Amino acid sequence: MTAEPRRAARRAEAERNDRALLRAAREVVTADGAHASVAAIAARAGVGIGSLYRRYRSKEELFQHLCEVALDQWLDAAETGLAHDDPWEGFAHYFSAGTGVGSGSLAPIAGTIEITPEMAAKAQRGDAAIEALVARAHAAGVLRADVNAVDLALLIEQLSSSPLLEQLERQGRDDLVEAAAAARVRICAIALDGLRHAAGGPLPGTPPSMRLITERWAPPASSGDGG
Repeated sequence: MTAEPRRAARRAEAERNDRALLRAAREVVTADGAHASVAAIAARAGVGIGSLYRRYRSKEELFQHLCEVALDQWLDAAETGLAHDDPWEGFAHYFSAGTGVGSGSLAPIAGTIEITPEMAAKAQRGDAAIEALVARAHAAGVLRADVNAVDLALLIEQLSSSPLLEQLERQGRDDLVEAAAAARVRICAIALDGLRHAAGGPLPGTPPSMRLITERWAPPASSGDGG
């Protein structure tokens, strides 16, 4: 094998390892939260600790990249939805893609990692695209008027994970996993239908503010007791 094919093979292997690490990191964070260990992530990915640290200098850097990948996916889903001719179908595309991305699995690391400039820029672009998607659906009269972008983000977060499905997978209940996955799809469809303009009575309380999304990513304030 000449030098160029060897380099190509090494690049392909590195890309496979990176995909495996990101998938494993999301799964371990879902199970263990922000305390997920690097060793557990590497083991689940089927790579050595050394391979992980050659790609990421720290667990924080791995988590930051994981967030950037998710932000790219959400932005792509929103922009694809905006490109759709039909406002409701475009909105539905974002909703379905968003629940598939699994944003809820990253919630445990909120406030535990530094937000990089890249993360902030991607989040800003994604927020703008989602706001535009919601505004277009409102203008077309297909989305209930009392639903805002934060409602949508929180709903997608709740639906992006399934405690039942995750429990059955941990138990190795292959006989029930398919049925649980199908039930989750039905629940997401029920929720999506509830977002339609003629869905029913008004929502309770006041609309949530974006602080619910952004503030939890801020590092916790120090106690200030000087101790």
